[in-house]
Amino acid sequence: MRLHDLRHGAATLALAAHTDLKVVQAMLGHASIVLTADTYVSVLPEVAHHAARETARLALNAASALGRQLSG
Repeated sequence: MRLHDLRHGAATLALAAHTDLKVVQAMLGHASIVLTADTYVSVLPEVAHHAARETARLALNAASALGRQLSG
């Protein structure tokens, strides 16, 4: 195993732990967040699924709260 492999592993695990992409970019010292995203986000489809679930949850909660405000 090379040191560079450990670097990739650490970035992948950080993303799997839902660490913000900007934090991972800084951790790796990438000049562009695009490089970080292109390299690592596609490795973990569950990260994308988690983001979609959380976005849907927030949208539903906001809609529910708005409905309560309109009726109350």
